[in-house]
Amino acid sequence: MPNTKVAFSSFTLYFSVEIFLIAMTTGTEVFDLAIAWTWPYDREFVQAIEEHAARTGVTTYVIQKRNLEETLEKLRKKHLQFRCILDRASDEDEAFHPLHRFLSRQEMTRVVNPLALQQRSADKATMHLEFLTANINVPYTIIISPYNQKNEAELSLTELAHLGRPFIIKPANTTGGGIGVVLGAETLKDVLDARLHHKNDKYLLQETIKPAYVSEQRAWFRVLYAFGTIIPCWWDDQTHVYELVTAEEEETFGLAPLREMTQKIRSVCRLDFFSTELVYTYQEKFVVVDYVNEICDMRFQSSHRDGVPDEAVQIVIRTLLDFVKSA
Repeated sequence: MPNTKVAFSSFTLYFSVEIFLIAMTTGTEVFDLAIAWTWPYDREFVQAIEEHAARTGVTTYVIQKRNLEETLEKLRKKHLQFRCILDRASDEDEAFHPLHRFLSRQEMTRVVNPLALQQRSADKATMHLEFLTANINVPYTIIISPYNQKNEAELSLTELAHLGRPFIIKPANTTGGGIGVVLGAETLKDVLDARLHHKNDKYLLQETIKPAYVSEQRAWFRVLYAFGTIIPCWWDDQTHVYELVTAEEEETFGLAPLREMTQKIRSVCRLDFFSTELVYTYQEKFVVVDYVNEICDMRFQSSHRDGVPDEAVQIVIRTLLDFVKSA
């Protein structure tokens, strides 16, 4: 249900009066933030956004499959308007595409992560080349054409040797949750077999990047970028367990490049909200190993062992609401 609770503050009063005037003069119901979602595990995240929004006077409107058509019809008839939309549905369900396209054309609505930017950022082959151009450290990589464009992979044994063993095979666009990724590839046959699984997709062959150890922790990091705020986390690639990087750890272990490289990645992908994975290697380099996760998994760690630290989720929610206010 839409959240219409109002907290009394100077900002809220201004916001509420403005919304009231728009509604009175146009007959349009205006909400500050719409949230479209389909993934069952997003429920807790969406509820937390609504609760925080209620306390700060930001009005919210939730869109799911059950009210999708009704919402789009109201928007088209100008009975409804959103200042901002956080769309966590269109990447998974094409039924939400008409809604996303409609709102993307509205001057009064700010769309978080427009679908065109999401799709561009999700293409690992494109991001690899863009990162190279931006002088962002990435693994040694060979990009091969889709099987349906070229049945034979143009790959020499010399090139394969540069990858080392084992190496990684990734489809460029079909890797959500690690789908299609081969971590322990050894031979040309592994490459040929993997290509057959997603025949219309490009493939990346990458050297395996091994993390150094920092204070007894694997130096593998997942960094969240949320509306101008950067949130570095330790992320164990073997257990998938997160832990926030403290200010003291950032200073002591020289982890400032995590922020610098994430800011560079943002300038390339141009998304408002994403995550990325970086590794600090024994060669004393920070290397980006998973380029852009355009839809972040926001499960709370208190409910899921491999979820995002609760404090990090709260930071994301606060920065989202600040972003909505500034929109």
